[in-house]
Amino acid sequence: MDRIYMDNAATTRVREEAAEMYLRVMRENFGNPSSVHAFGREAARELNAARKTVARVLNAEKDEIFFTSGGSESDNWAVKGIARALAHKGKHIITTAFEHHAILHTCEALEKEGFDVTYLPVSADGLVLVADVANAMREDTVLVSVMAANNEVGSVQPIAEIGALCRDMGVLFHTDAVQAAGHIPLDVKAQNIDLLSLSGHKFYAPKGTGVLYIRRGIVPQNLIDGGEQEKGRRAGTENVPAIAAMAVALQLAAQEMREETERLTALREKLKRGISEICPEAIFNGKAGLPGHLNVTFPGIGGEALLLSLDMAGIAISAGSACTAGSLDPSHVLLAMGVEEDLVKSSVRFSLGKYNTEEDVDRVLEKLPNILQRLRN
Repeated sequence: MDRIYMDNAATTRVREEAAEMYLRVMRENFGNPSSVHAFGREAARELNAARKTVARVLNAEKDEIFFTSGGSESDNWAVKGIARALAHKGKHIITTAFEHHAILHTCEALEKEGFDVTYLPVSADGLVLVADVANAMREDTVLVSVMAANNEVGSVQPIAEIGALCRDMGVLFHTDAVQAAGHIPLDVKAQNIDLLSLSGHKFYAPKGTGVLYIRRGIVPQNLIDGGEQEKGRRAGTENVPAIAAMAVALQLAAQEMREETERLTALREKLKRGISEICPEAIFNGKAGLPGHLNVTFPGIGGEALLLSLDMAGIAISAGSACTAGSLDPSHVLLAMGVEEDLVKSSVRFSLGKYNTEEDVDRVLEKLPNILQRLRN
């Protein structure tokens, strides 16, 4: 029996074009891009081409793109780097209560350094209100960090409006776009973004690849010290094959976005309708935003038990963020949205992706009734 993977928000299968690019560069252009000989120059050309591609997709400038090991590093660098660089101006940061832990734990670490962090509430739909950001602004506010789209419920945030507010107030704006990149349009100029994080493995590129966009003129303190790579801003020999593969994957995701959004939205809605028929008491969490996300509460049924039962049936989903797998704590995202704790523990996430089909949805809906009945009993 073929297995079905519906946990694309956790990670994605590397697409063929990206895998082919990775292998080609690894075999042919394996030099260190900092070396001055021909092998190094060839690798540097690959790195330069990838930087141009990422910049083009984000509507950024080439010299504003910095390669990292992934979303967590990019988030840490953005928030810690700006906070420490601007500490002489103020020590107040604004974020939200349902950010990814790469932001929340970073902010908690900064609080131990004497920074003051405001964690904004979110609506029952999983949305940040621009008015709440405005009301939280202070004279000593130096950074606002709000995710572009939530990783658990898929709600897309009003980042252009938040960015415009920050620009008017003279406060820097960072967005964690890890779950959004490759799935919804991102434009750092139109959306008034000063810093943006993304991670390749969320859009069919290899793991261990990421980007931090830093608007020209902004200089966060370095997170990793060492060599002069990435214009002296991020030490460590660049993973050129993986970076080249990530750029290809991001470019293709941008080109396919309109068609793929329509396809995934249709699949998600079919899955949602089918679940409603099978389990009328099911609750769908968050306002639909990302086309492949569906967060569902099955009252009276443990989310972990449902996950394991579906896994035994060859269907992979999640009970929340993959970064908290193994934690006994209920989802901080759903709690922030006001969902009661017992319902939070009965919630799971289906996240559809490029390789899911209508037949996959049919099979999930075929297996689900017996699984739910067994768990109720």
